[in-house]
Amino acid sequence: MSYVTASDGARIFYKDWGAGRPVVLSHGWPLNSDSWEAQALFLAGNGYRVIAHDRRGHGRSTQTWDGNEMDTYADDLAALLDFLDLAEVTLVGFSTGGGEVARYVGRHGTGRVAQVALVSAVPPFMLRTEDNPGGVPVAVFDAIRAGSLADRSQTYQDLADGPFFGHNRPGANVSQGIRDAFWLQSMASGHRSAYECIAAFSATDFRPDLAAIDVPTLVVHGDDDQVVPFEVGGKASAELIKGARLVVYPGAPHGITDTHKAQLGSDLLAFLKEYGA
Repeated sequence: MSYVTASDGARIFYKDWGAGRPVVLSHGWPLNSDSWEAQALFLAGNGYRVIAHDRRGHGRSTQTWDGNEMDTYADDLAALLDFLDLAEVTLVGFSTGGGEVARYVGRHGTGRVAQVALVSAVPPFMLRTEDNPGGVPVAVFDAIRAGSLADRSQTYQDLADGPFFGHNRPGANVSQGIRDAFWLQSMASGHRSAYECIAAFSATDFRPDLAAIDVPTLVVHGDDDQVVPFEVGGKASAELIKGARLVVYPGAPHGITDTHKAQLGSDLLAFLKEYGA
């Protein structure tokens, strides 16, 4: 198993598949790099080196008591890129991972980065505030926090069986296996780490970070996303990133890495092939 050591001694697990120009995948909450397996296998099989890490507190990485916030997540990502001495990287962030990618650019720039892709991502700013009136009410996130403390196992099961994959929509057909995999990965996260990450993905303002993105950017979002609503996430991010390309999946839920994995793989591959063209 491969690890990089962060500045505070935390060990960050990562997978490193294939060979070619590097693609680094940042996962969502409260999952781990296994959630990217379909895209990692597909892109590595098409001539790219695909690296996917477990965020601190998640999966096989150290369950740290502190550092469960976006600045540290971004610095951990920087430690990974520096350790592997990666260049001309395409950074791809799903959901919370999109925030990690955006904050990485805001803190560390794009010296190592050729492209950015945000998939069902939490930027620019999820929380409803006076200067973000279209955001999601804090009561929604407080309910997730309360559920996490009361019975986090059932909370994760309810997310998988309901809004995450759109399984609560009429006619939805999301396999038991996909929903069980969500629960299994979620339970591998640290309790405190996952709890604190709720604030990290919901209350972090990524608007300045998006303004710092100066490389080609692809934004992919489903317009029936019940976790990060399209208007709050993908649409708003595409409007703030100069030259960003927005791809909308009609009727798609949040978890498109599973529900639309073939389409997403194809779109990411096409975007990768544009580099240097």
